[in-house]
Amino acid sequence: MRETTPLWTPIALLGTLLVLAWAAAAFDSVLGTALRLSGPGDPLREVARLLVQQRRRTPSADTPLMRIGVCGLPVVAVLAAVVLPLGDRPVADLAVGVVWFNAMEVCVWGSLWLTGWGPDSVYPLIGGYRAVAQGLAYELPHMFALITAALGAGSLSVSDVAGAQRGLWFAVWMPVAFAVYLVSALGMAFWGPMSRPMGSDIAGGVRAELSGPDRLVFQTGRYTLLVVAAAAAVPLFLGGGAGPVLPPWLWTLLKTVAVLAVLVWARHRLPAVRMDRFTWLSWLVLIPAALLQMLVVGIVVL
Repeated sequence: MRETTPLWTPIALLGTLLVLAWAAAAFDSVLGTALRLSGPGDPLREVARLLVQQRRRTPSADTPLMRIGVCGLPVVAVLAAVVLPLGDRPVADLAVGVVWFNAMEVCVWGSLWLTGWGPDSVYPLIGGYRAVAQGLAYELPHMFALITAALGAGSLSVSDVAGAQRGLWFAVWMPVAFAVYLVSALGMAFWGPMSRPMGSDIAGGVRAELSGPDRLVFQTGRYTLLVVAAAAAVPLFLGGGAGPVLPPWLWTLLKTVAVLAVLVWARHRLPAVRMDRFTWLSWLVLIPAALLQMLVVGIVVL
């Protein structure tokens, strides 16, 4: 029977996610200003602006449906994070934690689709279709990367996967799976090269009709999802909280920040990829590479 987690752990998880989401937004703003001479703006000022901004409404909009999609994004991000260890132990140490994480990540598709469908407007709807198409393209390599890590540990528990890397990180002897995961993490957070569901060519896509608090919740969910995608790489491929001198929770935090910085940087250095080209890349490159990596790991382990 697995040990019960302390009551303060969920509060610590939520606080950590919010702080890291704000840090990601601040770093995104700094990079945007430095590289393009204009960025997304100061996060605190943007929060204040959106809180007082009046909501826009389109004719015939299904507002409850849209709100479910918008609010579902941060909720799904937090639910995905409950199986990730905060040092040694997660909030919910599920025996099928890897499956739970992948299932919550798939729920992001539903949130984006509802957000795009709800306003009854052309551009958000196009963004919703793009989100579904992108999800279908990256989900298989993403799933294979997760399965490879679980296969290496012989367990679907995220804690067990992290514990199996005491001697050697999975990122070292599963480099292809790690690289595929990082690419799919961008898709999971529809970020950087994978941001076509919110493309400027369709006036912002799924968020085109969002304003005021709705847009704030959506943006918070997006940055939180990016943090969760970065944090999952730590127990799955980077040894979890293992490391010298420092306590496990601090090692987990430092590794998460390092991966998060790389993902934020990718937005400003890598161009957006068209859905048809990414689908081609996924089926002809990422999926065969991930399967080959899984085969190698299976041979070594078994």
